[in-house]
Amino acid sequence: MKKWIALFLALTMVFCFAACGKEDTDVKSEGVMTYAEYAAAELDSQVVVETYVQAKQSWWDNKATVYTQDKDGAYFLYNMSCSEADYEKLTPGTKIKVTGYKSEWSGEVEIIDATFEIEDGNYIAPVTDVTALLGKDELAEHQNQFVSFKGMTIEAMDDGVSPFYYSWDNSGQPGTDADLYFNASVNGETYSFVVEYYLCNETTEAYQAVTALQVGDKVDLEGFLYWYNGSQPHITAVSPAK
Repeated sequence: MKKWIALFLALTMVFCFAACGKEDTDVKSEGVMTYAEYAAAELDSQVVVETYVQAKQSWWDNKATVYTQDKDGAYFLYNMSCSEADYEKLTPGTKIKVTGYKSEWSGEVEIIDATFEIEDGNYIAPVTDVTALLGKDELAEHQNQFVSFKGMTIEAMDDGVSPFYYSWDNSGQPGTDADLYFNASVNGETYSFVVEYYLCNETTEAYQAVTALQVGDKVDLEGFLYWYNGSQPHITAVSPAK
């Protein structure tokens, strides 16, 4: 009998941990918006969200730019008030409560003038394959999410030769904090991608992989679906197409 009781208690604890983990990502605290409520909120209105750090782009002058996501959608936090010590605490998966203002810049919907609190909880968003949505209006529904693009072919840039540019107009140089821009196609259509320097600098595999690309290479891409007058994914991983 004691063995059965012990087994029952163990199973109960396992179920509780599983349920609590699910509740943590599914249920918002009092006064916190769901992603649907955030998406429906007017621009320039105050928003309060609970979300999870997925990647950090930069910290400067007590301001942090962070990619975050919950199970329903993603939130790009631009120049959020953050001490350097707190920035170190914002590791992938960390749950934060954010209060700020919904804004838009060249199509990119983001939260600005924000403050945050670290809360209990952890969540890493799975990658979503959006290859089939390229060129479609539905792609915008995944803005700022962690996404992938499969079976892409590297195309030449505007000069008809180069597989990538340092900065959008090829004005940058290696080692000068320059973003990497490159084009890739699927199903006969070509799209623009960027390795954002402050997110992935020259020491990262993504940056090094792009500088090694050749026109015609077949690749799979992963990154965050940033927006600038249309989709402009911030790529964090490049690998040979599977």
